[in-house]
Amino acid sequence: MIQKNTRETRQSIIDACLWMNSSGLNQGTSGNISVFTDEGILITPSSLPYEETQPEDIVLLPGDGLLGEAVGRHRPSSEWKFHADIYNKRDDIHSVVHTHSIYATALSMLRKDIPSVHYMIGVFGGDSIRCADYAHYGSKELSENALIALQDRTGCLLGTHGMIACGGDLKQALWRAGELEALCQQYHLACQIGKPSILTAQEMIEVRERMKSGYGVWPKKD
Repeated sequence: MIQKNTRETRQSIIDACLWMNSSGLNQGTSGNISVFTDEGILITPSSLPYEETQPEDIVLLPGDGLLGEAVGRHRPSSEWKFHADIYNKRDDIHSVVHTHSIYATALSMLRKDIPSVHYMIGVFGGDSIRCADYAHYGSKELSENALIALQDRTGCLLGTHGMIACGGDLKQALWRAGELEALCQQYHLACQIGKPSILTAQEMIEVRERMKSGYGVWPKKD
């Protein structure tokens, strides 16, 4: 029997996954979502279609999740390790969204960072979206590469793989995932026409300062 507040969180993860696929932000069972709770990490199960997923199917990784012990009737997502490592390294992050969205994945195949072609890059904490080096899915190396790309950032590309977006709660992480995919699409389209202009380091500093007063979706205060 799962507690009521846990059930609601589990259902919110399922709802986010269903929206993620219906919006085109992900396809099939390729993506995964997690939320860090007092019990531990709640994460989507491996290879279970989202439309068939029930609250009881969401897997719990107790504590900090680093031991890889799973509580539930399914195996956790094969990417559970980078979720656990992100939470272990970042106190500001309480939800992680990983997708294989079309434009983010296409740009990740180029293995290049996205420069400050738009001020919305500042939403992710810096003046670029880094692309992590490639590593096999589910591997320790992939987790290590993701942590490097996410240093002082809340989103990154995974080389020849997809994207990660993080937030203070699930709503913010999902919003950032949508914004990152939009930026990737805009950058792709601009590159078809010419060479995009790049905002200066000072302009991006000013943008991030302005964003501190509130921009986009922010976690609710307790």
